[in-house]
Order: sequence, then C-alpha cells, then structure tokens
Amino acid sequence: MNQNSCKLIAALLLLLVGCQKHEHRDIKEKAKFWLTGAAGKLFVDGGSAKVTTAGLPVIIIHSLAGNTTQWQAQLEHLRQTRRAIAFDMRGHGQSEPARDHDYSLTAMAKDAKAVVDSLKLENFVLIGHSYGGGVIATFAGQYPERVAGLLFVDPIGDLRKIPQADLDEWMAGFRRETYAEAVEAHWRRILLHADSAVTQAVISSLKKTPKEVVVGALEATLTFGPATVLKDYRGPMQTIVSGLPDSPFALHHAIPNLPRVTMPGTSHWLQMDQPEEFNRLMDEFLNTVAQTSSLH
Repeated sequence: MNQNSCKLIAALLLLLVGCQKHEHRDIKEKAKFWLTGAAGKLFVDGGSAKVTTAGLPVIIIHSLAGNTTQWQAQLEHLRQTRRAIAFDMRGHGQSEPARDHDYSLTAMAKDAKAVVDSLKLENFVLIGHSYGGGVIATFAGQYPERVAGLLFVDPIGDLRKIPQADLDEWMAGFRRETYAEAVEAHWRRILLHADSAVTQAVISSLKKTPKEVVVGALEATLTFGPATVLKDYRGPMQTIVSGLPDSPFALHHAIPNLPRVTMPGTSHWLQMDQPEEFNRLMDEFLNTVAQTSSLH
C-alpha cells in the first residue's frame, strides 16, 4: 500500500469517527429540549427514547425551588430499564416564569400534561417531591386512568389543619422585605442531616428561583386537600419520608392506609442524601406497580 493510499484510508477513518461522535451528540441533544407549556417554555430532560422500554415510563416532578439536576442519580438509574423523564416546573431551573403568574398546583399539573402529551405517553408512574407531591396528586385526580402509580417523596400534606393564625404568621415572613433571609432559614432547617454538597446545591437552586414563584406556590399549598383531590384515583401509592421529625399534617396522616417508608438520617432532599438506598426503595415500589398492572 503506497503512502497516498494510507493517507486516504486514515482520512476516511477520521471522517467516520467524527460522524459517529456527531451522531451521538445529536441523540444526546434531542434528549433535552424545550416545549411550550400552558404559560411559557418548559425545559425537559427526556432521556433517550431508544433505551430499553420494558418498564413503565416514570415522570419525576421536583420540589419547590428545585430542578431536574436534583434527580440525576434517579434518572440515570431508571434509564437502565425504562424511559425516565423530568422537567423544570414553570419559573424553575431553565423553564420560563409563567406569563399568567400562576404557580398553583393545577397550573403545574397542566404543564405536566403538556410534557407527557408531547412525548405521547399514555400510562406512566409519577414521582413527586415535596410540592411536586401535590402536583402529581392533582394530575392523578384529573387523569386517574393515565397514572399507573404514585410515589410521593417527603410530600406536602394537608396544611388546612394548621391553625389559621399560625399559617398567617408563617406566610407573612415570606411576604416581607426580609424574604431572602426568611426563606433560606426555612430551607436550611429542612436540610438537617444533608452534607455540604447537597446543601450548597439546594440553596443555590433556591436563590435562583424568583420570589414570586416561591410565594405563589407556597400559597397554593394552603388550600390543598389531598384526600379530596385523590378520591377518584384507585392505583397504587406509596410515600417515602425523610428522617426529619414527623408532622401531624403529613400526607400519610391525611390519606388513610397510605404505605410509608422512612429513610432515617436524611434531609428533605433524601434522594440526594442517600441515592442508592432511595433507588432501592423506588425500585421496590415500581415492582409493585408492575405486578398490579399485570393483574389488569
């Protein structure tokens, strides 16, 4: 083989490798995209549709002032066996603030519907963290036939049972000019047991979330009645709660016979504190959902 032939083959190989890298990059880029929600563009981490699809798809909805990056360990784990999707709620992460300034649970559920409809998903499991727990409950109450299972992660409960005077005082702290100090102090209280890396990530996300979003969403939780919202949903449910002190207003007290698992030694962001243990518990619930689905 002469020198010119060698150079030609080398050039062809380089071109081929370059094309393969470009193709891989394109697939990766398509896995993350923006779509138009009810009140603005939403950022979606949709994974790849080419992964194994043996298991039911899972949709993850983060907490108030959170974002999709707080669920990366779970997305990577789930994508070994199924489609797993997360999106930044309106006003969070890379998604736009709501044009209509609506940060209610109903509004967030509309955005969740826009995501699953865009991906043409008809039946799936919903995972919701904290405020996201209220969002998935609201969605399941509206579209019970589409939800195969609900996994609540340290979710909001029934705050209507808290004395009104206490609620008014609590919310007043977030409406004052001292909002930044008040909201960070509250977040740090529920970061008990978290290490410095988790704390830094959570507080950073909080500071990037506009005050209007946080206060608007908090106000929405004050009228949330989980038992009423979920009255038409008959599928499997479970709650995984953190190592923080139990609250009499927690979801497992509002929903009779709701299965509960506790992860001791964790903060409100338990999936970030102990990802391997959380993934194990998540898998156990997903197996239960699969068994239930196979009976119907």
